[in-house]
Amino acid sequence: MEELETMLHTRFAKRLRDPFVRAVREYRLIAPGDQIAVCISGGKDSALLAVLLRDYQKYGGVPFEMLCLAMDPGYAPENRRQIEENMARLGLPVEFFETNVLRVAGRHAAKNPCFLCAKMRRGHLYAQAAARGCNKIALGHHYDDAIETVLMGLIYGGQVQAMLPRLTSENYPGMELIRPLYLTREADVLDWTRACGLTFLPCACPAHTREGDTKRAEIKALIAELAAKNPQIEANILNAVKSVNVKKVLGWRDEAGAHSFLDRFM
Repeated sequence: MEELETMLHTRFAKRLRDPFVRAVREYRLIAPGDQIAVCISGGKDSALLAVLLRDYQKYGGVPFEMLCLAMDPGYAPENRRQIEENMARLGLPVEFFETNVLRVAGRHAAKNPCFLCAKMRRGHLYAQAAARGCNKIALGHHYDDAIETVLMGLIYGGQVQAMLPRLTSENYPGMELIRPLYLTREADVLDWTRACGLTFLPCACPAHTREGDTKRAEIKALIAELAAKNPQIEANILNAVKSVNVKKVLGWRDEAGAHSFLDRFM
């Protein structure tokens, strides 16, 4: 574990530790006294998130508590065992709770279980975190997830929207969701994974074999193709939802309802 911490402060200081700290401070993700449930999915991103949060506990100057929380949605025994072994290697205790999410999603949304699965997972995580006295749950979505979400919403959803680094729960008062890896690049996470000599689950869901056919995979490939010609494109995608000029859009929605640019001519 000492070797992993040293690597985080040397080889990966600029690529992982710095963008993590920048996101935490820029978006005010962690406050003194927070109780944070780190949602461990079995993948590389949530594992790195837990490592960085532990590091921030020690060196960030903000007193907070964290626990690693993992949902077993019906994993095969070998998949759960791999999560347990990886977390032990990282020196991070993890609490599991059992659900039947994979079975339910597979039965009610057999052709496209991912949306229902994600929705059910989120609900279980909120409930379990709240039961443990947590006021925040931390997810491992990174910069690449954020820009893919913007483009997916535009191309396939017909709307301009962003994956926010911080939001409040509508169903659990006082609970927030935070994404401290918001400024972290996936390629750097992959490099860290290889340097640690760890193998993570890409996805433990039986439907994972269809990942190559998903819209997100298409968008990922499109962004990579565009960025190969113009590296600024990735930043431009995220910047587009940071500075929306509502005077130059046809319509928008807020708490008061739907609005049109034509409202200015009434």
